[in-house]
Amino acid sequence: MDNEFFVDTNILVYAFDESEKQKRAIAKKIVEETIQGSNKAFISNQVLAELFVALTQKIQNPVEKEKAQIIVNGFIDSIHWKKINYNANTVSKAMETSSKEKMHFWDAVVIETMLENKVYTILTENTKHFNLKCIKAINPFKN
Repeated sequence: MDNEFFVDTNILVYAFDESEKQKRAIAKKIVEETIQGSNKAFISNQVLAELFVALTQKIQNPVEKEKAQIIVNGFIDSIHWKKINYNANTVSKAMETSSKEKMHFWDAVVIETMLENKVYTILTENTKHFNLKCIKAINPFKN
């Protein structure tokens, strides 16, 4: 696996979702290696927001909002997690990509945010959603 990559929300969620033991171990290792500085991992404000919602509303055993805030703020405050963001131009490009590629708009926002920041690899469980020539999608849960 490349040491420079964007991390999709689903990978981060698994790092804290106790109902998925095997995936949790792999995701937790990615998070820990990044915190230790072994990886150059990127996340966006979109991923941070999605993480909070997923942890508090979408997993089998939701996390209390206060704990989810601590988790998300940990990523925000970490010097080893590179935060990249999108702007109005990104949204415009994402609308085009979403239409052209027939993909979910929020996935297109991730792709355009990555491209604007010259990040070409994404760790995600949903590799089919990021199946574009310019992006390499890696599912860390598959051997």
